[in-house]
Amino acid sequence: MTDDDSGQTGTSERNDRLVNALLDGEHRALARAITRIENREPGYRDLVSRLYEHAGSARVVGITGSPGAGKSTLVDKLAAAYRERGETVGVIAVDPSSPFSGGAVLGDRIRMGSTVGDMDVFVRSMSARGRLGGVSTATTDAITALDAFGKDVVVVETVGAGQSEVDVVRTADTVAVLVQPGSGDDVQMLKAGILEIGDVFVVNKADMDGIERTVAELTEMIHRRSDGQSHADPDEPAVNDASWQPPVVETVATAGTGIDDLLAALDDHAAYLTRSAEGERRELDRIAEELRRLVRNDGNELLEAEIRRRGGIETLARRVRDGETDPYAVAESILEPLRDCLGPGETATEAEGSAPERE
Repeated sequence: MTDDDSGQTGTSERNDRLVNALLDGEHRALARAITRIENREPGYRDLVSRLYEHAGSARVVGITGSPGAGKSTLVDKLAAAYRERGETVGVIAVDPSSPFSGGAVLGDRIRMGSTVGDMDVFVRSMSARGRLGGVSTATTDAITALDAFGKDVVVVETVGAGQSEVDVVRTADTVAVLVQPGSGDDVQMLKAGILEIGDVFVVNKADMDGIERTVAELTEMIHRRSDGQSHADPDEPAVNDASWQPPVVETVATAGTGIDDLLAALDDHAAYLTRSAEGERRELDRIAEELRRLVRNDGNELLEAEIRRRGGIETLARRVRDGETDPYAVAESILEPLRDCLGPGETATEAEGSAPERE
């Protein structure tokens, strides 16, 4: 047995023990599994693959919105409400990445105190790792671990980073978007594109001035979105068996006010996904996006390795600058070995070239 074989065998055995302990309900095993996943330790892919077959039953709720809207406090109260119903909860709080360590800046959320000591609520802070949308591939894999562990509900709270928050929709069954009264920035954020991903809208801090105006603006924007969808091309196949009108829920998270209404809205959307074709469509879209992301990540790593083998990107850039070659020729030479391995196929350039000319 070679050293490599020995290392692979050792990793496989460690994964065996870790998966068995996790499936037996050991929280320390769950924490270690997520740490391996987040740090991308050797063997983490095998670990996620083993957990994947045990996942698929948890409901995933995404909570997003601009900084200061009260997401952490709301998630804390929401987790407590789920526990009162007897459901187990996993919380992933995606924090900004530290510029020094790459880890989560805020660490475990001190504002999530309502469920401290409750072993059926597992809270984990994770780093966004430079992803503007706040949800990295590691977060998706951590959801798989929590799901396999047996959590009934997984809540993902994302970093507030504007329109790029659309990444959350790729991991969640239901997305709740938070705004606060009197914030013109929040309304502009919604107009910029966040509106399209919201299944439920939450006006938090509803005891502040300006609540009526904010609710009215949100309601009007939602109606406009619904009207736009209803005027879609009638020749296109229907995506949903029924339409979903996103509700606007008012909450005061610090006091726990409106949490029951929010829970009911989330339940209603889950029921809608079950009875309509939208649930299956979202699941397929989510899996497809995960496949694309994994292929892109691995492909980029292979290409970076090829660039290093050719002397590094600076060496190639100097050759272009000195007139020895051009960017297209360099790119073609780097991709050529990959094309040779994959076999013939139409590229984007070839597809563009085959397009019919305009008269």
